[in-house]
Amino acid sequence: MHKDSKYVLFLDDDVRLHPGSIGALTAEMEKNPEIFIQTGYPLDLPSGSLGSYCIYEYHMPCSMGFATGGKTFFLWGGCMMMHADDFRYDRYGVVSGLSDGGYSDDMTLAAIAGAHKQLITSPPVAVFPHPLSSDLSFSRYWNYLRKQTFVLESYVTKVNWIMNRALFSSHCYLSWGFVAPYVMALVHLTAALRAYVKGYRFEETSSTSTGLILVTCLAVCTLTELLSMWNLTRVEVHLCNMLSPEAPQLSLASYNWLLVFIAMLVDNFLYTICAVRSHYSQSINWSGIRYHLKDGKISKIDRNKAMGPKFTDLSGKKLYGKKASPPKGSFVISLAQSLAQWRQPKKYDV
Repeated sequence: MHKDSKYVLFLDDDVRLHPGSIGALTAEMEKNPEIFIQTGYPLDLPSGSLGSYCIYEYHMPCSMGFATGGKTFFLWGGCMMMHADDFRYDRYGVVSGLSDGGYSDDMTLAAIAGAHKQLITSPPVAVFPHPLSSDLSFSRYWNYLRKQTFVLESYVTKVNWIMNRALFSSHCYLSWGFVAPYVMALVHLTAALRAYVKGYRFEETSSTSTGLILVTCLAVCTLTELLSMWNLTRVEVHLCNMLSPEAPQLSLASYNWLLVFIAMLVDNFLYTICAVRSHYSQSINWSGIRYHLKDGKISKIDRNKAMGPKFTDLSGKKLYGKKASPPKGSFVISLAQSLAQWRQPKKYDV
């Protein structure tokens, strides 16, 4: 950074900024010097594939930052503004925490902010449209999910380790706790259908009737959740359209809410499997770079472009100038192929 820089901005290269976004972030920092980190959040625009809807559903909880009056503890590494002097003088260990085996910039900085009671804010103008790739295969989605769970294996302090373990445990419990009622609902519906086909009397199917009542309650809860997601997305779409009046207007009409529901089930079911996988592997391949963790810190980095993907995880950008052919097969076929190769050793895993 320049020697006279007052602020530092972390920004993903595929973020669609609004006119004046950086100026608005800077104005907030000028108005309140107590701000340690200012962050924003993506509004994922699904492309129509199941993988893109899984990404959209996974990111939705980040929007909770807008419900806390601007103050939040969520950080999105795709947009973070900080004071340059914090880096120049290594305040709170922001530089040493990242350089000494640090892996995740946002998780590391969030841990530092929490440990030193520093302020993280998210202004309402910092929500950015994020178009997702139209050919998000399962392998690309799985690799993205692996990265999200892998960050919980890295830590800078003992308190950070405890927080990550708590987040790991609660997320796994809640994810499968979300899926389990739908499995039971399927059992109840199967039992009710069997009773109907066999012509059982009502007195003989009292337990089945109770099960159907529970299924009805689950359906109401599901509709309520989808309605809440629809309303939150509607507000964010409207906000993005207001912030970028000259850009092509976003619309809710492109969202398939049946796929949103399926994505919720798929994403929550796979999260626990992915988190356990990350916990025991202690390594991750990120665009041709394999990171190895030891005691929560990066201990080894293998750089090999040959083992990297042809595209970035979410967008359609090509890496290293490779000419990539479109993926063959559906998301489900890709899922089956990836699961079949789950335990096959890779030459770069040795």
